[in-house]
Amino acid sequence: MEFEPKTPQYSTGDPTSFAYPTARSRWPVILTQIIDDAFKSVSACDDAEKRNEGKKIVEELVNLKYEVQHDRALTPIRDDGAPDVAIYNKELAALGNKVSWLNVPWLYTECYLFRRVNTSFSLSTHWKNYDVFARQKIKTFRSSRPAVIELAARYKDLVTQLRANKGKPVNEEAEKILFMEMCEICLWGNATDLSLLTNLSYEDIQKLQGSEARKAAEKNILVNDLGAAFDLLMAAKKAGGNERRVDIVLDNAGFELYVDLILAGYLLSTDLATQVVLHPKSMPWFVSDVVPADFAALLTAVASPRHFYETPTEEDQLQDKTPEKLTDTEVEELTFLFQEWAGFHGEGQLALRPNRVWTHPGSFWRLPHEAPDLVEDLKTSELVIFKGDLNYRKLVADASWDPTTPFTEAIGPLGPGSGINVLSLRTCKGDVVVGLKPGEDEKLRQTEDGGGDTGARKWAWNGKWAVCSFSKGR
Repeated sequence: MEFEPKTPQYSTGDPTSFAYPTARSRWPVILTQIIDDAFKSVSACDDAEKRNEGKKIVEELVNLKYEVQHDRALTPIRDDGAPDVAIYNKELAALGNKVSWLNVPWLYTECYLFRRVNTSFSLSTHWKNYDVFARQKIKTFRSSRPAVIELAARYKDLVTQLRANKGKPVNEEAEKILFMEMCEICLWGNATDLSLLTNLSYEDIQKLQGSEARKAAEKNILVNDLGAAFDLLMAAKKAGGNERRVDIVLDNAGFELYVDLILAGYLLSTDLATQVVLHPKSMPWFVSDVVPADFAALLTAVASPRHFYETPTEEDQLQDKTPEKLTDTEVEELTFLFQEWAGFHGEGQLALRPNRVWTHPGSFWRLPHEAPDLVEDLKTSELVIFKGDLNYRKLVADASWDPTTPFTEAIGPLGPGSGINVLSLRTCKGDVVVGLKPGEDEKLRQTEDGGGDTGARKWAWNGKWAVCSFSKGR
């Protein structure tokens, strides 16, 4: 497509790409979960008209799963009144009339898949705002309880110390280490991406969180530009500007959104930013991505932690289990967190700004042409943090770059000279990766399950490795 790099994108027809098992195995699993959730909600519906409409939506979703599994041709998105319909359908036409699910550019088709799901709901009367992933997102956040409590305690201690030391000389090196730790918490929060963790138990999810897990994973950050990002924010702080904004283009809801808010609160409390703007999606997306309602659900859970964590779930009731009660200290620490966030939000220092462009099918190479107003707005930010694997893939156009290609080159029009300072925090869950040292990719391929001589970069598929890549745009 126009404005994209000439380097070819990864395809669902390439047996060496993670796109191949994604299309054949992961998408059917995700669609089955979507169908099950919708069926459960429809079955529980008392309104006959709403229930009948819901049954038709479930039927459409079943047909969509059939299309994927039987490699049918992709069909135009039905017009639900949203402006992105024309964008999706123009690109589909450019790909050719006979393009099918199992041999097509991965990035476009995965976006198209979730847009197709959304269309079934958006064209309805009674189910327009239904989030087919909401139940799953809340369930996983509940399972993150140990890490949620640990970070609430850590955050309260940190903010208390910051306030006690206010006006005293700043140890800049210590601040830098703290900034890097906070960003690493934010980075590994991405390990709870529900689109990949379809088979993990609660215990497995908990092992991906908490301080010990973070320390063990530090050696797996292949590119770490966090120091450069800190230097940028510290320089802006020293310059004394009254308005210094940091933007976070969000990824997953639940625990990852929780750690994103921890980072936002930290930046505001240390005056490394005077405002943090969060960018959620405008529709349910890639299973676990943040929509505005997830922000409200998270705040409600943290505001009433006993109700959230101590009320038995349906599963608890079936297993005759009683959730462990929170201690008074744990409740106090979570309440402190909620009051901090509510205060920042009330003062306008913490803002939510959805934009439909984040769910467009193309890469961010197109942003200057598709969303010039957004780009101009992001230029006023000191730093724009892009969270997660999909945002990284969009930044670098999901192209099959040589892994030694500099990040600043791979992000094209958002790189040097763009006016936008970019920091990408990404655990690797796809093929594309850039900014590696010569020979590093080859070395990682020889690790266990790394891909070996198969031609596949399997080491980059499982979220074990990460990159924190920075580009100074001005």
